[in-house]
Amino acid sequence: MPMTVHCDIVSAEKQLFSGEVEMVVAAGSEGDLGILPGHAPLLTGLKPGPVRIIKQGGEEEVFYVNGGFLEVQPKVVTVLADSAARAHDMDEAAAEEARQRAKEALEGKHTDMDYSAASAQLAESVAQLRAIQQMKKKFGGSGK
Repeated sequence: MPMTVHCDIVSAEKQLFSGEVEMVVAAGSEGDLGILPGHAPLLTGLKPGPVRIIKQGGEEEVFYVNGGFLEVQPKVVTVLADSAARAHDMDEAAAEEARQRAKEALEGKHTDMDYSAASAQLAESVAQLRAIQQMKKKFGGSGK
């Protein structure tokens, strides 16, 4: 039986996951991180993007987090997200539409959104799409 570590994924709204995992992969502030049982203690900021967990038995699940922190302790990995969702619950069309609106705003086609808001919206929508695409790649078209 593979080694596992307890993982909690929580946002300000709710707890999304709590259970034993074989691995956690997240977009840390300095790059992607792979956390396995026995990893050294760590605290890092998270960039908006996917968090993948490989559960006991090899089943994989993908979440989207909009920033936050990842903490690794000897027996537990905690993802504290500003906001989070299961990737299969996200609306790809809405994320793509938000990406397109932000891109147009940055190109000067919209005047109702300032540059910094458009940049933030573009980064968030691209991160959401990345989480959805990772889920689709793993599970095929629907992800359900």
